[in-house]
Amino acid sequence: MAAPILEVKDLSVSYGKVEAVHHVNLQVEAGKIVTVIGPNGAGKTTMLSAIMGLLASKGEIRFQGEVQRDIEVEYLVSKGMTLVPEKRELFGEMSVEDNLLLGAFQRYRAGDRGQGETMEQVFKTFPRLKERRAQLAGTLSGGERQMLAVGRALMAKPKLLMLDEPSLGLAPLIVREIFHIIADLKQTGVAILLVEQNARAALQIADYGYVLETGVIALEGESRALADDPRIVETYLGLGGNKQ
Repeated sequence: MAAPILEVKDLSVSYGKVEAVHHVNLQVEAGKIVTVIGPNGAGKTTMLSAIMGLLASKGEIRFQGEVQRDIEVEYLVSKGMTLVPEKRELFGEMSVEDNLLLGAFQRYRAGDRGQGETMEQVFKTFPRLKERRAQLAGTLSGGERQMLAVGRALMAKPKLLMLDEPSLGLAPLIVREIFHIIADLKQTGVAILLVEQNARAALQIADYGYVLETGVIALEGESRALADDPRIVETYLGLGGNKQ
Protein backbone atom coordinates (compact mmCIF):
# COMPACT_ATOMS: atom_id res chain seq x y z
CA MET A 1 0.00 0.00 0.00
CA ALA A 2 1.37 3.40 -1.00
CA ALA A 3 2.27 5.84 1.76
CA PRO A 4 -0.08 8.84 2.17
CA ILE A 5 0.97 11.97 0.31
CA LEU A 6 0.33 13.95 3.53
CA GLU A 7 0.58 12.58 7.05
CA VAL A 8 -0.01 14.79 10.06
CA LYS A 9 0.80 13.37 13.50
CA ASP A 10 0.09 14.96 16.87
CA LEU A 11 -0.17 18.48 15.40
CA SER A 12 -0.65 21.27 17.94
CA VAL A 13 -0.73 25.01 17.26
CA SER A 14 -0.79 27.78 19.86
CA TYR A 15 -1.41 31.51 19.80
CA GLY A 16 0.63 32.61 22.79
CA LYS A 17 -0.60 30.48 25.70
CA VAL A 18 -3.83 29.51 23.97
CA GLU A 19 -3.67 26.19 22.12
CA ALA A 20 -5.96 26.42 19.06
CA VAL A 21 -5.27 22.96 17.60
CA HIS A 22 -4.71 19.97 19.89
CA HIS A 23 -2.86 16.79 18.86
CA VAL A 24 -4.48 16.43 15.44
CA ASN A 25 -3.78 13.33 13.34
CA LEU A 26 -4.88 13.09 9.72
CA GLN A 27 -3.72 11.80 6.38
CA VAL A 28 -4.43 12.31 2.69
CA GLU A 29 -3.76 9.63 0.09
CA ALA A 30 -2.74 10.42 -3.48
CA GLY A 31 -5.70 11.13 -5.76
CA LYS A 32 -8.21 11.30 -2.88
CA ILE A 33 -10.39 14.12 -1.56
CA VAL A 34 -10.27 14.44 2.22
CA THR A 35 -12.42 17.01 3.96
CA VAL A 36 -12.18 18.61 7.39
CA ILE A 37 -15.55 19.98 8.49
CA GLY A 38 -16.50 21.80 11.64
CA PRO A 39 -17.99 25.01 12.98
CA ASN A 40 -16.50 28.46 12.58
CA GLY A 41 -13.62 28.93 15.02
CA ALA A 42 -12.88 25.20 15.33
CA GLY A 43 -9.26 25.68 14.20
CA LYS A 44 -9.59 24.50 10.59
CA THR A 45 -7.77 27.46 9.01
CA THR A 46 -5.13 27.37 11.76
CA MET A 47 -4.47 23.71 10.99
CA LEU A 48 -4.05 24.37 7.25
CA SER A 49 -1.75 27.33 7.91
CA ALA A 50 0.47 25.15 10.13
CA ILE A 51 0.65 22.37 7.52
CA MET A 52 1.68 24.97 4.91
CA GLY A 53 4.37 26.38 7.20
CA LEU A 54 2.64 29.72 7.76
CA LEU A 55 2.30 29.11 11.51
CA ALA A 56 4.68 27.52 14.01
CA SER A 57 3.49 24.13 15.27
CA LYS A 58 4.42 21.06 17.26
CA GLY A 59 4.10 17.51 16.01
CA GLU A 60 5.11 15.87 12.75
CA ILE A 61 4.15 16.84 9.21
CA ARG A 62 5.23 14.36 6.56
CA PHE A 63 4.77 15.33 2.89
CA GLN A 64 5.50 12.74 0.19
CA GLY A 65 7.24 10.61 2.79
CA GLU A 66 9.56 13.41 3.92
CA VAL A 67 9.31 14.86 7.43
CA GLN A 68 9.11 18.66 7.23
CA ARG A 69 11.40 20.44 9.69
CA ASP A 70 11.67 24.24 9.83
CA ILE A 71 8.97 24.30 7.15
CA GLU A 72 9.40 26.86 4.38
CA VAL A 73 6.42 27.70 2.20
CA GLU A 74 8.51 28.09 -0.97
CA TYR A 75 10.04 24.65 -0.49
CA LEU A 76 6.64 23.00 -0.02
CA VAL A 77 5.28 24.74 -3.14
CA SER A 78 8.29 23.56 -5.14
CA LYS A 79 7.64 20.01 -3.88
CA GLY A 80 3.98 20.11 -4.91
CA MET A 81 1.87 21.49 -2.04
CA THR A 82 -0.38 24.51 -2.63
CA LEU A 83 -2.92 26.33 -0.47
CA VAL A 84 -5.90 28.37 -1.67
CA PRO A 85 -6.54 30.61 1.35
CA GLU A 86 -9.97 31.63 2.56
CA LYS A 87 -9.39 35.27 1.49
CA ARG A 88 -8.20 34.12 -2.00
CA GLU A 89 -5.49 36.85 -1.98
CA LEU A 90 -5.57 37.74 -5.67
CA PHE A 91 -3.83 40.73 -7.23
CA GLY A 92 -6.82 42.89 -8.12
CA GLU A 93 -4.90 45.35 -10.32
CA MET A 94 -3.48 42.55 -12.45
CA SER A 95 -5.25 40.63 -15.23
CA VAL A 96 -6.63 37.13 -14.83
CA GLU A 97 -3.84 35.82 -17.06
CA ASP A 98 -1.08 37.55 -15.06
CA ASN A 99 -2.52 36.21 -11.79
CA LEU A 100 -2.38 32.72 -13.27
CA LEU A 101 1.20 33.18 -14.46
CA LEU A 102 2.22 34.11 -10.91
CA GLY A 103 1.01 30.69 -9.81
CA ALA A 104 3.68 29.12 -12.02
CA PHE A 105 6.49 31.36 -10.73
CA GLN A 106 8.26 28.65 -8.71
CA ARG A 107 8.17 26.32 -11.71
CA TYR A 108 9.53 29.05 -13.98
CA ARG A 109 12.32 29.84 -11.53
CA ALA A 110 13.24 26.15 -11.50
CA GLY A 111 13.57 26.18 -15.30
CA ASP A 112 10.17 24.68 -16.19
CA ARG A 113 8.70 26.53 -19.19
CA GLY A 114 5.47 24.56 -19.48
CA GLN A 115 3.22 27.25 -17.98
CA GLY A 116 1.48 27.94 -21.29
CA GLU A 117 0.31 24.34 -21.56
CA THR A 118 -0.82 24.34 -17.92
CA MET A 119 -2.73 27.58 -18.49
CA GLU A 120 -4.66 25.96 -21.34
CA GLN A 121 -5.56 23.10 -18.99
CA VAL A 122 -6.77 25.65 -16.41
CA PHE A 123 -8.84 27.42 -19.08
CA LYS A 124 -10.36 24.06 -20.03
CA THR A 125 -11.35 23.53 -16.39
CA PHE A 126 -12.56 27.13 -16.01
CA PRO A 127 -13.86 28.37 -19.40
CA ARG A 128 -15.06 31.58 -17.75
CA LEU A 129 -11.48 32.51 -16.88
CA LYS A 130 -10.52 32.14 -20.52
CA GLU A 131 -13.31 34.54 -21.48
CA ARG A 132 -12.00 37.02 -18.90
CA ARG A 133 -8.25 36.41 -19.32
CA ALA A 134 -7.54 40.13 -19.99
CA GLN A 135 -9.92 41.41 -17.29
CA LEU A 136 -8.58 42.78 -13.99
CA ALA A 137 -8.98 40.29 -11.17
CA GLY A 138 -10.52 42.96 -8.96
CA THR A 139 -13.50 43.28 -11.30
CA LEU A 140 -14.48 39.58 -11.17
CA SER A 141 -17.52 38.23 -9.32
CA GLY A 142 -17.04 36.24 -6.10
CA GLY A 143 -17.41 32.92 -7.90
CA GLU A 144 -14.96 33.95 -10.63
CA ARG A 145 -12.44 35.07 -8.02
CA GLN A 146 -12.67 31.66 -6.36
CA MET A 147 -12.15 29.98 -9.74
CA LEU A 148 -9.11 32.18 -10.34
CA ALA A 149 -7.67 31.37 -6.91
CA VAL A 150 -8.00 27.63 -7.59
CA GLY A 151 -6.70 28.06 -11.15
CA ARG A 152 -3.66 29.96 -9.91
CA ALA A 153 -2.90 27.15 -7.45
CA LEU A 154 -3.20 24.58 -10.26
CA MET A 155 -0.60 26.52 -12.28
CA ALA A 156 1.98 25.19 -9.80
CA LYS A 157 1.04 21.62 -10.90
CA PRO A 158 0.45 20.56 -7.29
CA LYS A 159 0.38 17.02 -6.01
CA LEU A 160 -1.65 18.22 -3.00
CA LEU A 161 -4.17 21.05 -3.28
CA MET A 162 -5.43 22.47 0.03
CA LEU A 163 -8.63 24.53 -0.12
CA ASP A 164 -9.76 26.73 2.77
CA GLU A 165 -13.53 27.39 2.73
CA PRO A 166 -13.96 27.58 -1.08
CA SER A 167 -17.74 28.10 -0.70
CA LEU A 168 -17.43 31.08 1.63
CA GLY A 169 -19.63 34.02 0.59
CA LEU A 170 -20.83 32.40 -2.64
CA ALA A 171 -24.41 31.97 -3.84
CA PRO A 172 -25.78 28.39 -3.72
CA LEU A 173 -25.67 27.91 -7.52
CA ILE A 174 -22.03 29.00 -7.64
CA VAL A 175 -21.21 26.76 -4.67
CA ARG A 176 -22.56 23.77 -6.58
CA GLU A 177 -20.45 24.72 -9.60
CA ILE A 178 -17.28 25.10 -7.51
CA PHE A 179 -17.84 21.73 -5.82
CA HIS A 180 -18.44 19.99 -9.16
CA ILE A 181 -15.11 21.41 -10.35
CA ILE A 182 -13.32 20.24 -7.18
CA ALA A 183 -14.79 16.73 -7.63
CA ASP A 184 -13.64 16.71 -11.28
CA LEU A 185 -10.10 17.75 -10.27
CA LYS A 186 -9.68 14.37 -8.58
CA GLN A 187 -9.68 12.81 -12.05
CA THR A 188 -6.40 14.65 -12.78
CA GLY A 189 -4.70 12.73 -9.95
CA VAL A 190 -4.22 15.67 -7.57
CA ALA A 191 -4.93 14.96 -3.90
CA ILE A 192 -7.22 17.49 -2.21
CA LEU A 193 -7.52 18.53 1.43
CA LEU A 194 -10.76 20.48 1.67
CA VAL A 195 -11.61 22.55 4.73
CA GLU A 196 -15.30 23.50 4.74
CA GLN A 197 -18.15 24.73 6.93
CA ASN A 198 -20.59 23.47 4.30
CA ALA A 199 -20.58 19.90 5.56
CA ARG A 200 -23.28 18.68 3.19
CA ALA A 201 -21.45 19.75 0.02
CA ALA A 202 -18.03 18.64 1.32
CA LEU A 203 -19.14 15.14 2.33
CA GLN A 204 -20.85 14.62 -1.04
CA ILE A 205 -17.55 14.88 -2.94
CA ALA A 206 -14.98 13.67 -0.38
CA ASP A 207 -13.69 10.13 0.08
CA TYR A 208 -12.90 10.56 3.77
CA GLY A 209 -13.75 13.15 6.38
CA TYR A 210 -12.66 14.52 9.73
CA VAL A 211 -14.77 16.61 12.10
CA LEU A 212 -12.77 19.28 13.93
CA GLU A 213 -14.38 20.80 17.01
CA THR A 214 -12.59 23.23 19.35
CA GLY A 215 -9.24 22.20 17.87
CA VAL A 216 -9.74 18.46 18.36
CA ILE A 217 -10.68 15.72 15.87
CA ALA A 218 -14.07 14.66 17.27
CA LEU A 219 -14.99 12.15 14.54
CA GLU A 220 -13.52 10.66 11.40
CA GLY A 221 -14.49 8.11 8.79
CA GLU A 222 -15.57 7.40 5.23
CA SER A 223 -17.59 10.35 3.98
CA ARG A 224 -20.73 8.30 3.36
CA ALA A 225 -20.62 6.92 6.89
CA LEU A 226 -20.17 10.42 8.35
CA ALA A 227 -23.06 11.75 6.25
CA ASP A 228 -25.29 9.07 7.82
CA ASP A 229 -23.98 9.51 11.37
CA PRO A 230 -26.80 10.84 13.60
CA ARG A 231 -24.38 13.22 15.35
CA ILE A 232 -23.31 14.76 12.02
CA VAL A 233 -26.88 14.87 10.71
CA GLU A 234 -28.13 16.65 13.83
CA THR A 235 -25.25 19.12 14.13
CA TYR A 236 -24.30 19.85 10.52
CA LEU A 237 -26.88 18.44 8.11
CA GLY A 238 -30.14 19.08 9.94
CA LEU A 239 -32.38 22.12 9.78
CA GLY A 240 -29.52 24.29 10.97
CA GLY A 241 -27.11 22.95 8.37
CA ASN A 242 -26.21 24.40 5.00
CA LYS A 243 -28.41 22.84 2.36
CA GLN A 244 -26.72 23.37 -0.99
